[in-house]
Amino acid sequence: MNNFFQLPDYTGEEFVETLLSGSGFRLERIVSRGDSSPEGFWYDQEEDEYVLLLQGQAVLEYPGDQLVSLKPGDQLVIPAGCRHRGAKTSASPPAVWLTIFGQFSS
Repeated sequence: MNNFFQLPDYTGEEFVETLLSGSGFRLERIVSRGDSSPEGFWYDQEEDEYVLLLQGQAVLEYPGDQLVSLKPGDQLVIPAGCRHRGAKTSASPPAVWLTIFGQFSS
């Protein structure tokens, strides 16, 4: 599988697929084509999340209108319980993410 060239057809929603999972972790590929979280919706996860943007552009929003812009190669860790939402993603090229969910130590 090639994370850049074998992109799924767009169905009008962000595409999420689990690539690998094991004891205490899950690796996902997410493909966003201009998608964003619904207005007023916030992720508030029980797991830490590592995010690596492979392609495209994205903006994550945290409470208090704090915005973080991401470009290809940018990565960050979103700690468990940290509310966040996808504010904006590029449509062309699509935003392609790799995310790892689990319990991370510092």
